[in-house]
Amino acid sequence: MEFQTGAMTFRTARNYLDGEWVSGPLVASISPATGSELGRFANGGAAEADRAVFAARRAFDRTTWAHDRHLRAQVLTELADRLAARRDEVINALAVENGKVLAEATIEVDMTVPKLRFYAALALSDLGAAGEIRPDLYSMTLRQPAGVAAIIVPWNSPLVLSVRSLAPALAAGCTVAMKMPGQTGLFNGILYEIFASAPSLPPGVVNAFTETGNLGAPALVADPRVNVVSYTGSTEVGRVIMAQAAHNLTRMSLELGGKTPMVVFDDADLDVAVPVLTKGITVLGGQFCMAGSRILAQRSIAGELRSRLADSVAAVRIGPGDDPRSDMGPLIDVANAERVDRLVEKALSYATPIVRGGIPDEPEFAGGAYYRPALLEVDSPDNDLVRRELFGPVATFETFDDEADAIRLANATDYGLAASVWSRDADRPLRVARRIDAGTVWLNTWAIVADQFEEGGFKHSGIGRLNGKQALEEFQETKHVVHPVVPVSLTSH
Repeated sequence: MEFQTGAMTFRTARNYLDGEWVSGPLVASISPATGSELGRFANGGAAEADRAVFAARRAFDRTTWAHDRHLRAQVLTELADRLAARRDEVINALAVENGKVLAEATIEVDMTVPKLRFYAALALSDLGAAGEIRPDLYSMTLRQPAGVAAIIVPWNSPLVLSVRSLAPALAAGCTVAMKMPGQTGLFNGILYEIFASAPSLPPGVVNAFTETGNLGAPALVADPRVNVVSYTGSTEVGRVIMAQAAHNLTRMSLELGGKTPMVVFDDADLDVAVPVLTKGITVLGGQFCMAGSRILAQRSIAGELRSRLADSVAAVRIGPGDDPRSDMGPLIDVANAERVDRLVEKALSYATPIVRGGIPDEPEFAGGAYYRPALLEVDSPDNDLVRRELFGPVATFETFDDEADAIRLANATDYGLAASVWSRDADRPLRVARRIDAGTVWLNTWAIVADQFEEGGFKHSGIGRLNGKQALEEFQETKHVVHPVVPVSLTSH
């Protein structure tokens, strides 16, 4: 598949099922930067979901994949090698079709290659446990793959968030039926080509299709042949998925919405904090579950922080994702830019605009899904602006008095995915971090993720953990084997 800037020439992207290329009704991929057509991709649905699950089930039951950890490690290494070989192409594809700026697309690709290698190593090193309960009784635990994993991928970071579930699923020995988002249909085709290029990958182990509608994903969730569902996306859809999967008691791994509080104490280094807080608002156009969408400022430094952030946020340069001069690219589509603007306009009935932001009216942005970032001050967390995940470059500014007040505000929403604490005190950041109900808490930094350590949400931000060793457990069953030992007579022959 060609993916070029300038002429923007693409081949048609197809789906990848049971080791074969599968076409279907063609849908246009629209540039979020210009509104023009980038290319076309095959749109999947319930039939593709059924074929994906059938192939995955057969591969799990009839091949050695589930039992051959060396093969799994080899395939994951091959996928890493082939993704690395196409690094520049994939970066450009993400910037053009997804709208994220080149630096963010680069981070996404460069996070994904080592993730594949990490799980290749875990495929070889993942072991159970054994112990002597008493001299005549031994026990051991054996981990075995759960079966077929259905993976449903969001559009905001389609590469790293697909592999974040795919890699541990494959390392654990599962086979996969994966639904990719229609908003990145052309990029998805490149990913499918990478799957197809891995010489050791057996047909049917990885099956992936793109869908713009909502027929294939529910079919995956409700299919009794599916053993695990791994979904990344909104809390609202996560609840629907749990209800749909309840009949089969299908296991769930859900990373859902977030409203990340960025807690700034009066002894924070604002020279370091302000650029990071600004990036927290604008990264991926604010379309990020861990976006720093709540700025909590201690009252004594609130004036200075408010002023600095106003200047920094207002100075953010918007533009096409593949333009190196852009600080923030367009949102995923015009409809989302308009949705965000309506939410901000509604919030102005109770919020004070520090930076209003909004849809630009300059001619060079016509046709694109651009939105200038907004920063709005509120005096209470009891409003939609604070409590809803807006999924756009919009943050609230709130003030607090002391540690207890900061913790109260940080925990004021139903979300608990991530948080950030800023203070140069030696003890305060850890003390506060322990009391914030969030799966990840950064101290004097933000958005650093390591393959070796788990991430996931408290409260309504999800169930289970991805990354780290625990991610394997999301796709495994644990079997307890008990072995009584019959005493042997020393005089026996």
